[in-house]
Amino acid sequence: MPFYGRLSAFYLFYFALLGTLTPYWALYLRDLGFAAAQIGTLMALPQLTKLVAPNLWGWLADRTGRRLGVIRLGNFLAALIFCTVFRADDFLSMALLLIGFSFFWNAVLAQFEVVTLHTLSPHTERYSQVRLWGSVGFILSVTGVGQALNFGPVTLVPWVMLALLWLLCLCTLVLPKDVPGPRDHEAGAGLWRILRRPPVIVFFLCCFLMQLSHGPYYTFYTIYLDELGIPGGWTGALWALGVLSEVGIFVLMHRLIQGFRLEWILLVSLALTALRWWMIGTLADSIIMLVLAQTLHAASFGSFHAAAIHWVHQCFGRCHAGQGQALYSSVGFGAGWAAGAWLAGRLWKDWQGDTFVMAAGAAGLGVLVGAWFWRDRLMGRS
Repeated sequence: MPFYGRLSAFYLFYFALLGTLTPYWALYLRDLGFAAAQIGTLMALPQLTKLVAPNLWGWLADRTGRRLGVIRLGNFLAALIFCTVFRADDFLSMALLLIGFSFFWNAVLAQFEVVTLHTLSPHTERYSQVRLWGSVGFILSVTGVGQALNFGPVTLVPWVMLALLWLLCLCTLVLPKDVPGPRDHEAGAGLWRILRRPPVIVFFLCCFLMQLSHGPYYTFYTIYLDELGIPGGWTGALWALGVLSEVGIFVLMHRLIQGFRLEWILLVSLALTALRWWMIGTLADSIIMLVLAQTLHAASFGSFHAAAIHWVHQCFGRCHAGQGQALYSSVGFGAGWAAGAWLAGRLWKDWQGDTFVMAAGAAGLGVLVGAWFWRDRLMGRS
């Protein structure tokens, strides 16, 4: 595959950063003295910026054709702003830091998905074989930082994130050639015609519900395990196991995409996600059940995300590729994740593990909605 190493390196560093932020940032905030509701709000802020940032930068990249410029600028400004992290010790300063850093960092991934799919064309089904290196980066960081926190202070977390941000900046300097963007005056109208289609509306609703269901997991899973008395090394291993299962499904996804309709993959992924959250919320006293639940990350992220990326690529085409991927990022990882984190923060004190049962209900609702409105497509009638 062309540019395999350079494309893979970007995913490696990007998701190594996410593998530090997602499991351990809440611990860092708790160490600074923030309450559960404040942690939930702060963890939601980077997702809230996804409501605006990917769409703004996606529109700019599509209109100018300077997609790599957007990627490089976003990474650089995110790293620069994050340098102020060591002065953010109260709620307002931490909120401003997270908003500023994530506004530019969130501009990057959706546009890079377009670069990857364009570079791999016409073999876009091989996307998952490049994307799996992001999972490898996540595993390395989540296990490495987890082990480091067994012996060192939680204040290591921002240092690791800062180093990864600058490594990511260096990585963007060797990315492959840019993707030309459309310059026609009817681009906006064409985009709205796509967005008004019922299957598209249902797709984005399912993406929203999927990421909403992840709110308790990404915000409180580490704290949940800590309160259950599970050592930090085991916590890191469980996070890593989830992402390892994601790597496994990415290796197989090109075959699944060639053999099944994307809608079937999306709905089965949602159903297995509901099972995963129910297991974590009700069977967490068994380490075996926690291990089994983590293997279902292959569905709750791996197969769902790979199928969604291809769904957007097919539906929006080259003309609206940047904005299509940006909307997927905004509606799912932005609005959905932010709403889930905010709700988890409000409910955690009283509900604890039952918050995961609520998450199972959100994923289950996604199955019902998709199965009803996609029934013709699922039967191959459209």
